Amino acid sequence: MEKPFRIYCRVRTKTSVLQIASELASGIVEGRGTSPLRPYNIFIARSNERTEKNMAENKRDYYEVLGIEKGASEEEIKKAYRKKARECHPDLHPDDPSYVEKFQEVNEANEVLSDPEKRARYDQYGHAGVDPNYGGGEGFGGMGGFGDIGDILENIFGGGFGFGGGSSRSNSANAPRRGNDLQESVTLEFMEACTGKKVEIKVNRMCTCDSCKGSGADAGTTAEICPDCQGRGTVKSTQRTPFGAISSTKPCPHCSGKGKIIKNPCPKCRGLGRVRAQKIVPIDIPGGVQDGQTLRSSGNGDCGINGGPSGDLLISVNVRPHPVFRREGYDVYCDVPITYTEAVLGGEITIPTIDGDEKYTLSEGTQTGTVFRFKGKGVKKLNRNERGNQYVKVYVEVPKNLSKKQKDLLKQFESSLTEKNYTKRESFFEKLRSKLS
Repeated sequence: MEKPFRIYCRVRTKTSVLQIASELASGIVEGRGTSPLRPYNIFIARSNERTEKNMAENKRDYYEVLGIEKGASEEEIKKAYRKKARECHPDLHPDDPSYVEKFQEVNEANEVLSDPEKRARYDQYGHAGVDPNYGGGEGFGGMGGFGDIGDILENIFGGGFGFGGGSSRSNSANAPRRGNDLQESVTLEFMEACTGKKVEIKVNRMCTCDSCKGSGADAGTTAEICPDCQGRGTVKSTQRTPFGAISSTKPCPHCSGKGKIIKNPCPKCRGLGRVRAQKIVPIDIPGGVQDGQTLRSSGNGDCGINGGPSGDLLISVNVRPHPVFRREGYDVYCDVPITYTEAVLGGEITIPTIDGDEKYTLSEGTQTGTVFRFKGKGVKKLNRNERGNQYVKVYVEVPKNLSKKQKDLLKQFESSLTEKNYTKRESFFEKLRSKLS
């Protein structure tokens, strides 16, 4: 017998499925086989009208969520995410619970679009390519979002189907499954983000039931292997149809696809093997974390199923603004006022830094708007023993509410000056005269 081959296609209605199956079995479709005896494995993406309608209603386009074009660069995605995360952060909208969902939606969009592999699947298949809730999560050899023809035909014949092959999920009922990732947020002060902070986050997560140790059975009892499916979780039957011999695989009705039967379920978890509980997770936030950045704490999400690994906890960081400092990357900026006398005569002034106040000596004739760089006085770089710089911009504060005596002294001082004391003014008028002559 010839070697089986796979065909991938996308269908919308049951009629299309039957038509394709009929043509394949008859060998009348060009390029799809020449013999009704040749076995086929047909893989078809779920695309019925109900599924597409639910997807459209419940999921927004990720590019639309972040407000970017489809061809946006990684830097544009990162910038848009930070902006949206700040706008939709629940802490900034305590009276509007809808921002919790908006914030989660923004994080979900960023998680997909910031990952090149997930983004490629999303661009090709939409939400079905990245969301395990659509089409079972994995298919097409791991491309995501697709299943075999059994997923499509289960409403027609009551189970999964394979032409000469079985369902791709026939042995997956009791396979280990990874727990879900959870999302939480933390708000830091500006200085805490610069230096780092240890925080404790309360997480409501699914944990293994401590009463039954995850078995789902009451104390002193055990789960029994289902006699109908022998623990596989699925049952298979073969029937002859006008399309040839069709193997049908569907969840075992006796054990509901679990492969085991619990006659005496645990009263605490009701046979699920998992319970929801609050856990306090200590998080060591490193110095240098930025506003809108997401940190990952491995293994602190929901516990796995059937012995699978736990999911991760994703922590979104929100940093409050500082009244003096502002930050760009790992560099810190601030504006410092100086007096007229300090600008003219120079002198020692106090400069604020994230490490504390420092003294700095101004030179004579310092102009307003002059920027000084303090090397290594910025924020510590993540996972590196380096720091950014601090840039200080000085501006001359003009005195107000002068007395008559003070004004007279200023006029007397002004009259003693010449054009040589104003280099920029002298240069300006020289340029003006040269243009007019």
